Order: sequence, then structure tokens, then C-alpha cells
Amino acid sequence: MSKVFVIQETMYHDITSALDFGDIEVLLPPGSQIAFSSGPTVRRMRRKLNSFRDGDYLLLIGDPAAIGIACAIAAEANNGKIRMLKWSKKEMRYFPVVVDLHEKGETDEQDFN
Repeated sequence: MSKVFVIQETMYHDITSALDFGDIEVLLPPGSQIAFSSGPTVRRMRRKLNSFRDGDYLLLIGDPAAIGIACAIAAEANNGKIRMLKWSKKEMRYFPVVVDLHEKGETDEQDFN
């Protein structure tokens, strides 16, 4: 069964519809902040995300620094590939977003100007 790794637990958002994509696993408790030392957070996330695979998702909610760390660790664990759940306010549901950091496709030169 796929997992949905919730970056940080929150009391303000109902994330139960994310269960449609897999079992929920919370990475950080509510209120956690990465202030002066990221080491403990990195170690905790490495431990929890070491099994991140193609069918799993990240639910990007919580401290932006923690979100960045989780994306980096998940991509590292899965050869540069991650799936994220993006909330659509209009549709009132999550949509999967797939990212492959090693994708080799055509680029548009104007994107770099």
C-alpha cells in the first residue's frame, strides 16, 4: 500500500481525503520549527523517509524549511523522483504532482534568458 507522508501535523486542515492516495504517516508533530539546528529534523526525516518509493506521496503542509528538507530526502531515497499532493481550492480535492529531478527532456532556451 502507498504511503502519504504528511510533512507536519496540523490542527487547522482536514487532510482525511489524502487517505485516497495511501496510508498517512506524519513526519513532524504540530508546532515543530527548524530554528537554529536542522540536524535533529534531518535525522528524523531520513529515518521516516528511507522507505519512500514511486507509489508514495508527500503532502506539503507545515514549516516551509521542513517541506524543503522532506522533498530533498524523498528525492534522494527514490532516485530523484517524488510525488506530491497539491490541494485544489476550486475542485476541493488533492491532485498528484509527479517530479523527476533527473528527467532529460527538451528545454526552451527562452526559459534561461
